[in-house]
Amino acid sequence: MTSTVEFLGLVAAVLTTSAFLPQVYQTWKTKNVEGLSLAMYTVFFMGVILWLAYGIMINSLPVIAANALTAISGGFLIYCKIKYSNKTPTM
Repeated sequence: MTSTVEFLGLVAAVLTTSAFLPQVYQTWKTKNVEGLSLAMYTVFFMGVILWLAYGIMINSLPVIAANALTAISGGFLIYCKIKYSNKTPTM
């Protein structure tokens, strides 16, 4: 039963985390952050950090892995939003 539960969690982690990656790639590639909300990504990032802490506390690999990768991605988007907000995007 536990292996089935862990497998389900890992599949969910891969799907939800990978769904976020196209936004990260597009932002990195174009440097266009016009459509990104700094407030939303900041709140999102804080929530992900709390989920990561929770995953560590309950020792759940799917929760830890998904939220660690998502925190890195979200942090990167916040960095890009701050760095490129007043610059002309490159194509």
